[in-house]
Amino acid sequence: MKNIQSIPGSDDILRTELPNQIVLLARENSLSPSVVISGYLPGGSILDPIDRSGLAIFLSLALMRGTETNSFEQIFRKLEDNGASLGFNAGFHSFSFAGQSLAEDLPAMLDLLNDILRHPIFPENHLTQIRDQMLTALAIRSQDTAEMANVAFDQALFGSHPYGRDKLGTPESVQSVSRSDLVRHHAQYFKPQGMVISIVGGIEPEKAADLIREYFSNWEAGPQAIPNLPDFPKVTKPEKGSATHIEIPEKSQLDLVIGSIAPERKSPQYQPARLGNCILGEFGMMGRIGRVVRDENGLAYYAGSDVNCLPLGGSWEISAGINPENLDRTVDLIRSEIQKFVSTPVEPNELSDVQSYYLGRMPLQLESNAGIANELLSIERYQLGLNYLRRYGDIIRAVTREQILETAATYLDPDRLTLATAGTLRGKA
Repeated sequence: MKNIQSIPGSDDILRTELPNQIVLLARENSLSPSVVISGYLPGGSILDPIDRSGLAIFLSLALMRGTETNSFEQIFRKLEDNGASLGFNAGFHSFSFAGQSLAEDLPAMLDLLNDILRHPIFPENHLTQIRDQMLTALAIRSQDTAEMANVAFDQALFGSHPYGRDKLGTPESVQSVSRSDLVRHHAQYFKPQGMVISIVGGIEPEKAADLIREYFSNWEAGPQAIPNLPDFPKVTKPEKGSATHIEIPEKSQLDLVIGSIAPERKSPQYQPARLGNCILGEFGMMGRIGRVVRDENGLAYYAGSDVNCLPLGGSWEISAGINPENLDRTVDLIRSEIQKFVSTPVEPNELSDVQSYYLGRMPLQLESNAGIANELLSIERYQLGLNYLRRYGDIIRAVTREQILETAATYLDPDRLTLATAGTLRGKA
């Protein structure tokens, strides 16, 4: 990894909290003329009403369509005049934003960000455009076998848990979202408390803090609006295996997702799950799964695995794109590899190779202002400590073969896997 002093740490990351509970994390990059602004507010699709799924995504797309003092055209003219960028998104647990500008234009960017977050007006004519865009995106996705296999997998794995809901919504729920829904949701959940802003680039951290105070300190904190995470259940492993299929006619490829739940991000088993998954189906040419399913048996166009760890748990999933005729054989091979993975420790050289991979990848993630800004947000979100990046090498090197085996056996039961497919099974032998 980099020299330890070149890695962000407590001596060069400024963390400050405003009286209204907005948290700022700032780090200077004196070699950069630009700055990156990233951040989030608690909320997101986990709070979508069941009959308004897709509301958080809709709201994030509508924020920049006009405010009380800036029209849609004025917002984008200001960004273009400064050669700047700004965008919003919604995840399960937060609304996020990210932007970039020259350091000298940071005051103008913060002024615009403050206005968009606090005073959007959601013009009806723009809402019609956004609704049409979302409906088009849903229609396109409905014909994408890989995307629909993932949708079906999440719904089957998580069931009634909020993680099982589709963040993009359904055509019916998107059609039902009204301007009053957006106004009400924004008023209820867009509060300063819990908001985190990360600023990285060509500005001294104290100057960045002064600007945040200037533009955001008068945002008064109202009653706590966001339910605490303990109010939501953690995900639980299904009691038995299941299989679900979405028929998409006239598709030559069948996409398969098979797996189970994964540990939450703050679990001690998070790092063993990451490194173990890399061995199982990510490293090199998609790990053991890719080697056996695709390379040795020629059954898949692609095959690999991924582990997604969120605050309440997550998913450990193996994906493959296959000829429908190869479904049963592919599933059997994947189950066999999982059985080996949960019963026998990984090889010492497999672990050392993956540890080297993760240790080598981290410096690359810290090469850009955006990479550092995102890491700072993650540190704050999961309360990892300002020296987390400097401890990262020791954390990765401390993962053992036994920890990977224990974690795999905890979460991956070959007899209780959730299986989802999308494509066509008609005519399958």
